[in-house]
Amino acid sequence: MDSPTQLDWEKLKAAAVEVSKHAYVPYSHFPVGAAALADDGRVLVGCNVENAAYGVVLCAECGVVSSLHATGGGRLTHFVCVNKDEEIIMPCGRCRQLLYEQGGPDLLLWTVSGVRTMSEVLPDAFGPEDLRHVSEGAPIE
Repeated sequence: MDSPTQLDWEKLKAAAVEVSKHAYVPYSHFPVGAAALADDGRVLVGCNVENAAYGVVLCAECGVVSSLHATGGGRLTHFVCVNKDEEIIMPCGRCRQLLYEQGGPDLLLWTVSGVRTMSEVLPDAFGPEDLRHVSEGAPIE
């Protein structure tokens, strides 16, 4: 897939901003919206959902990945997330790992320092290919 134009990035950002308005954040008051493009052109969105048991918070990135699989699977090709002020923010380390699994090293992320590949924001990532040597030839699903 060709790299998207600036207008496409702005469309993804607008989708992230819109979904951030639906975040459930009664504890942190820090809504996050995320949007991604799948390899078949679907736009996927997610927002963070907090819980009184802080450790079971669902990040906006989790919502995007869930939406990816709930609507047919595939791979993520482009990703952006924003805060309540519509500023671009970085996915945390946990979410970078989650995004790597769903988009691989070539996934493009609009970051606080511009558009970067996943291999740049999560160098030397651990992924499914690292498990192949212990799977004794069994396919990793």
